[in-house]
Amino acid sequence: MADKKMVEAITSMEEDFAQWYTDIVKKADLIDYTSVKGCMVFKPAGYAIWELIQRQLDDRFKATGVENVYLPMFIPESLLEKEKDHVEGFAPEVAWVTQGGLQPLQEKMCVRPTSETLFCDFYKNEVHSYRDLPKVYNQWCSVVRWEKETRPFLRSREFLWQEGHTIHATREEAEERTIQMLNVYADFCEQVLAIPVVKGQKTEKEKFAGAEATYTIEALMHDGKALQSGTSHNFGDGFAKAFEIQYTDKDNTLKHPFQTSWGVTTRLIGAIIMVHGDNSGLKLPPLVAPTQVTIIPIRQKDAGVLDKAYEIRDSLKARGIRVKVDDTDKTPGWKFSECEMRGVPIRIEIGPKDIEAGKCVMVRRDNGEKFECALSDINDKVKELIPVIQKDMLEAARERRDSQTYVATTKEEFEKIFSEKTGFVKAMWCGEQACEDEIKEKFAVTSRCMPFDQETLSESCVCCGKPAKKMVYWGRAY
Repeated sequence: MADKKMVEAITSMEEDFAQWYTDIVKKADLIDYTSVKGCMVFKPAGYAIWELIQRQLDDRFKATGVENVYLPMFIPESLLEKEKDHVEGFAPEVAWVTQGGLQPLQEKMCVRPTSETLFCDFYKNEVHSYRDLPKVYNQWCSVVRWEKETRPFLRSREFLWQEGHTIHATREEAEERTIQMLNVYADFCEQVLAIPVVKGQKTEKEKFAGAEATYTIEALMHDGKALQSGTSHNFGDGFAKAFEIQYTDKDNTLKHPFQTSWGVTTRLIGAIIMVHGDNSGLKLPPLVAPTQVTIIPIRQKDAGVLDKAYEIRDSLKARGIRVKVDDTDKTPGWKFSECEMRGVPIRIEIGPKDIEAGKCVMVRRDNGEKFECALSDINDKVKELIPVIQKDMLEAARERRDSQTYVATTKEEFEKIFSEKTGFVKAMWCGEQACEDEIKEKFAVTSRCMPFDQETLSESCVCCGKPAKKMVYWGRAY
């Protein structure tokens, strides 16, 4: 009875997707709520996923020439207000500090919602000549945005992220870096998180405050809602002009440099849960699974069973596999469901009869496949399975996304799809914000991106019927 209860505690995703999500983040021990409204505790199981994301992304950044820095978390009001569009975009979400110790501050400070203005202030003293360019920096930090409604990982008042900030001599270099970092994110999501994404540009309405162009990767969750999973912004020379950053070029003239910024956040953990999870709990891609293999001893009190489990663990660990033995006194059935709930990619079951026969049972979390494996082959089998599971999880997610991607060529089709289904809808658009606004108002749907891979689905805008300029992915989003 106890074994069954653990899984019953998860609401099924078909019944209530939002509750299913909340149940998983709690039951899989990823987070806890706090007395700080809208903020959460990352428990070890949740933070370990972020550490693996951070480590692997950081390596990818550094391979493109990025250096890590750290800037203050406070921004004086006068600094924030230097770039008009930027401050207007963030004003509703800013948290302010007005007192230091017992004294009121001469100038109030905001707790960083993002660091463009601080980096500009920093660059002003760093960049004087063309020889000082480019600067390709990144910082790992937390930011604060006073969100009205919060949800673990997806939206919280303080969240962890990285923010890259670069400054270049030419517009072309800045654009190249903006696209390069978006591609780094897209490859990372697909190769490491097994999440397929659509790459494209945000519309004027949806772009970042103060940017000339915003590029995005959009992923589709199990419930057919979109999740913006990473963005990269080209600022042109707007910030440089607002902050009076200039450099002397080779021809001895003063010029304004061009800037970019790009970021991903802990909402990627939410994406992993909502793209891969099922009604038994989490499904973690092996490359970001804190525990890649759990060994469950059966009749562990019998002589030699635990010893054999530890021996397998040590052998796998020596080969770089993240592995644990569940030697608690819970029943095997309970351990199986807990292992599933936590999303461990591979489970090894071993009991006295298995040891006698020189084999064990292996179970894949992604597809439930169960098979026997000789004890002498365990190391090779696990090493072989990890890339296979990664690939199969990506393919399963891609198939699911494609089955929830629709095409609409008329307003009636568009309306019908969104009244009956959720998912991505590909449809043509005239480029006018009025149509975008109307679609949002009527169907509660936003433009997710204008994909780099453009298709001509029809000649006319799905909203107004005028000549179309772009094919757009539309969807309801988190």
